[in-house]
Amino acid sequence: MIPAAFEYERAESVDGAISLLQQHGEDAKLLAGGHSLLPLMKLRLARPSVLVDIGRLSDLSYVRDAGDHVAIGALTRHHDVATSDVLASANPLVSYAAGQVGDPQVRHVGTIGGSVAHGDPASDLPTVLLALDATLVAKGPGGEREIAAAEFFSGLFETALDPDEVLTEIRVPKLDGAGWSYQKFHRRAQDWAIVGVAAVVTKSSGGFSRASVALTNMGEAPMRANEVERLLLETGDVSAASEAADAGTNPTSDTFSSGEFRRHLAKVLTRRAVEEAGSR
Repeated sequence: MIPAAFEYERAESVDGAISLLQQHGEDAKLLAGGHSLLPLMKLRLARPSVLVDIGRLSDLSYVRDAGDHVAIGALTRHHDVATSDVLASANPLVSYAAGQVGDPQVRHVGTIGGSVAHGDPASDLPTVLLALDATLVAKGPGGEREIAAAEFFSGLFETALDPDEVLTEIRVPKLDGAGWSYQKFHRRAQDWAIVGVAAVVTKSSGGFSRASVALTNMGEAPMRANEVERLLLETGDVSAASEAADAGTNPTSDTFSSGEFRRHLAKVLTRRAVEEAGSR
């Protein structure tokens, strides 16, 4: 449980972090709260040669009303996301999901940007951002670029971030009256989700005019339940749509659950999520 040897650099600014990443190449990794990277290093599943510490960049810790969306700094702690008055009013799905991450110790140290950039398919917030069609802002040597959540999560622990880029901000749309839910099944409160489902819906007469459903831990990356969304919009039948929650998924079997059980959970949790979202 001891990491391999590494060098340590502390960045004094985002530009300084980018410079250090360029200097040390692909073997360098950013360190924020450390709750995603350090466990992998202790297991030697990750062996970066250099850690670039950005945890003290206070200008990346904020939650702001930005007009048509809420802007969240990448170094905002989960606790601050969970207790944000701005999010409680404009997008309570994000604040609720942040409150489900780990335990109080994790939430007071871990950051939303670290969780998102880690690209773990069992993580809660990436799924929520996918369901919300959020936008992620990254800064690199060439300046800033915006990345849609649907394009950001590319595989198991893989994202669209380049090796010399820093995730600086997450932009989530305001819900504007849409119903929401995040359902999560886990063995203990601080455990990763065995399966999770995020739903954002708007009801209309006899059905739904909006249906966004995303799944946690049903593949190598968070994924949209496209068939569920289609059936909800076309038929409004929550039960029938929920039965299609595992369509196109590829859940793994491990010590926590079989793939078959994950498929069953996806259907059950999707129904619960859509029903709860529709009742708000």
